[in-house]
Amino acid sequence: MTMVRRGWLLLVAATLVFAAVVAWRLLILPGPLAFAGGTQVDLAAYSGPAVTGVPIELAHADPVTKGRYLAEAADCAACHTAKGGTPFAGGRPFKLPFGTIYTPNITPDRATGIGAWTDAEFLRAVHKGIGRNGERLYPAFPYASYTLLTDDDVLSIRRYLTTVPAVVQENVPNTFRFPFNQRWLMAIWSTFFSPSERFRPIAERSAQWNRGAYLVEAAGHCGECHTPRTLMQAMDTRRKFAGGQAEGWNAYNITGDRTSGVGAWSPADLASYLSKGHAPGHGVASGPMAEAVELSTSRMTPSDIAAMVIYLRTVPPVGTRASPRMAGPVSAVPASGPGGDPAGRRIFEGACASCHAWSGRGAITSDQQLTGNRAVNDATAANVAMMILNGIGEPEHAGAFMPSFRASYTDAEIASVANYVTARFGAKPSRVTAADVRKMREE
Repeated sequence: MTMVRRGWLLLVAATLVFAAVVAWRLLILPGPLAFAGGTQVDLAAYSGPAVTGVPIELAHADPVTKGRYLAEAADCAACHTAKGGTPFAGGRPFKLPFGTIYTPNITPDRATGIGAWTDAEFLRAVHKGIGRNGERLYPAFPYASYTLLTDDDVLSIRRYLTTVPAVVQENVPNTFRFPFNQRWLMAIWSTFFSPSERFRPIAERSAQWNRGAYLVEAAGHCGECHTPRTLMQAMDTRRKFAGGQAEGWNAYNITGDRTSGVGAWSPADLASYLSKGHAPGHGVASGPMAEAVELSTSRMTPSDIAAMVIYLRTVPPVGTRASPRMAGPVSAVPASGPGGDPAGRRIFEGACASCHAWSGRGAITSDQQLTGNRAVNDATAANVAMMILNGIGEPEHAGAFMPSFRASYTDAEIASVANYVTARFGAKPSRVTAADVRKMREE
């Protein structure tokens, strides 16, 4: 064998090995509870108290109440309700890199909703991502997480949905371009990333920990937003909960890392954020997370919130450069400190300082605090700009409220004030442009 031929064979072998390693990294991912060790067992073999279904406080509730609780824990209304639309009637758009997907009507209307579906068809859709007519569903519907839900819990949600008002509303077609409009490709995706397995608790862990795991991983599907995606658009569970994106918003790191994640948060901080949408000294839920709090976690029992906190505090820390150490206190004197954008300062003085204060510690309530806020310490300033555009909450509702300035300022002005806020109160100044804000308006 000549040296040249031997060299080519070695190169081919090395290329094949490299390709195999890349394929393995992309296609074979750890399960949701792999980080915890221990022995996963079937629910029937688990010796502790029940970890699925409704919490003990609702053990004697009627079936509809139980189903509503589980539907809220699964946050069904958020996605299946268009802005200003009828709950569960669908039509909400989700803009993705390859087109826009619209959520379907899941009211009990027999013609345009799911009123004519059988229980088996509903189970198949939730667990396997296969529609009534055999069509493959896109994983924007989080069936890769919902597959962990028990049959009883899925059917309990189904029973509740039969009681909501039926709405005649045709589903809006998706606008995916080729080849992403080929639904059969989702069968290949599901083979690797949605094994259609029910939740299996870890025998060595407490019932409270396993209950939290069920709520976080299955019903709450937290990883769908808070876990980064691979090139195959699967959750990268090797970097579990290290941060992702949702509708143009950054979904931040919720691992135990003390700098990038929530490792420095106390159990009370986490419980407050999940139940009220605000953790003093850490920030306010906004965007999709604010919706999740309003429609889901704020309606959960204290025991379930506590279980989620117990579970989340065991997720291994993952550091991310996108989430640096928080900046310290800022002077209350307007002329002091960084933030050299004159236009941004002028807007902050006229529209922001009266609530947030020049010190960033909030002029009236703690939920107005900017210092220590992850969004303000994010150099992309994506969430800061999105909050300025969209506001937070509603004035007639309890909780944090900030009006939308979408119609009040131009793209350039919003970019200026966002950059001013991160420079004055954050760890690193942002460089948001008017073009960036223009794209955010479209989300």
